[in-house]
Amino acid sequence: MTAEHPDTPEESLPELFWAVARRLRHQSRRTLEPWEINPGHARALGVLTRHGAQRLSALADHLHIAPRSATEVVDGLEERGLVERRPDPADRRATLVAPTDEGTRVGTAIRAARDAEAGRFFGHLSPTDRDHLTRLLRTLLD
Repeated sequence: MTAEHPDTPEESLPELFWAVARRLRHQSRRTLEPWEINPGHARALGVLTRHGAQRLSALADHLHIAPRSATEVVDGLEERGLVERRPDPADRRATLVAPTDEGTRVGTAIRAARDAEAGRFFGHLSPTDRDHLTRLLRTLLD
């Protein structure tokens, strides 16, 4: 038991980290429900709405996934009318993936919903604690 949480057994740092990660994943899935889109598709759409049209290989790099997986993600988004493939004007052998108008609208709405979700989740932390947490997470990623 901890002093701050008397009815919670003492947990290790990794256990706490994974518990928070699970909670964030569950909240993220709930946030995406209105658009009936999965987290992987939402991430790809977010990259495309933020960075614009790009080749599949660049999208795969942004998402840290294999190009074949990026193709499957784009296929799913294209079926929903959220992205389109078009020739690359710089290299006619290459194809660019770009968000459609609907994809931009949905991507923007998802970003706003996720920002609001993050505000609620991290909102009980002081600004100083949020800054410290951000710094620590960046350090772990580097």
